[in-house]
Amino acid sequence: MTDSKDTSELTFEQAMSELEHIVNQLEQGDLPLEQSLQQFERAVALSRISQQKLQQAEQKVSLLVRQGSQETLQPMSDDEAPST
Repeated sequence: MTDSKDTSELTFEQAMSELEHIVNQLEQGDLPLEQSLQQFERAVALSRISQQKLQQAEQKVSLLVRQGSQETLQPMSDDEAPST
């Protein structure tokens, strides 16, 4: 699939898609041992990068939620008031 592509360059969706493909290959059991080991190594790397991307997304959502809950309405200054 995209074996030559560095895992850090993949989007979460790309990594998960490739991981699913590898899991399907390994479950079929038709690969030679050496190729199975290579695919397993790639799957571990894909799993790690996917987990990192999920953690980053969770942190971002958490930060946005915290920032959103701290926002309060502030009266506009005369400089910000719309002119009529």
